[in-house]
Amino acid sequence: MNILIVNRYGDPDVEEFSYELEKLLHHHGHHTSTYKENLLGEAPPLFCREHPPDLAIVIGGDGTILLTTQRMPVQVPLIGINYGEVGFLADIEPEEMSTFVSHLTEPLSLEARMRIELRINGQHIGTALNEALIVTDRPAKMLKFLIHINGNVAERFRADGLIISTPTGSTAYAMSAGGPIVDPRVEGFLMVPLAPFMLSNRPHLIDSSRTVSITLEATKPAKLVIDGQTEIHLETSSTIELSKSPSPALFIDAGQNFFEKINRKLRHL
Repeated sequence: MNILIVNRYGDPDVEEFSYELEKLLHHHGHHTSTYKENLLGEAPPLFCREHPPDLAIVIGGDGTILLTTQRMPVQVPLIGINYGEVGFLADIEPEEMSTFVSHLTEPLSLEARMRIELRINGQHIGTALNEALIVTDRPAKMLKFLIHINGNVAERFRADGLIISTPTGSTAYAMSAGGPIVDPRVEGFLMVPLAPFMLSNRPHLIDSSRTVSITLEATKPAKLVIDGQTEIHLETSSTIELSKSPSPALFIDAGQNFFEKINRKLRHL
């Protein structure tokens, strides 16, 4: 297989581990290329759309995995080796590398993870694997939100912000804000208000087949943050349309039970 190795930038331990991984992959007959992730400034796509790798192995934490999916011109199968704090998206620990590589054969067993496409006035502004966050430019300032579902007003509330999460992202910022843990096989939009003015404003999980839009009813400057990587300035009275992306992220099924993995990682927080 042609395998792309993506490294977290500037970590000597990751560099050394990547070198050992590359040698091991070569020993098993695979071809490799390496990309060193850099969070600073604009970066080119990870690979040419016309010649994608068969697999991307990401060494780092959840942020590195999210950045990798953002910079893929087309989604290819990936798996994360956890060199982060908790690594909810990473299925392999460093000590499991040898076993994983020795069993790496095609066809790959894959799990598709839903992503959310975001548009303003019909213009595509980004795609989220974890979440999109709407907050004011200045902290501790409230925004007014109007939610439409299938053209009908479903909710109007005030809050410090709003998290629009995928099921995959339910274990990230949304969980910290009081949202539920959602099975990644459930496809829907999870909306979690941040510090809502009324306690009756609760998280909603909305089927991804529905038409959902979020309108800001505010005069304060606000921004949209996608997967913690991309910030977009929002005009007052902006309306953001949500839809299920036709291009999901593709994770290798490492044979781990989702609920066991989450319970194990939560115990280490």
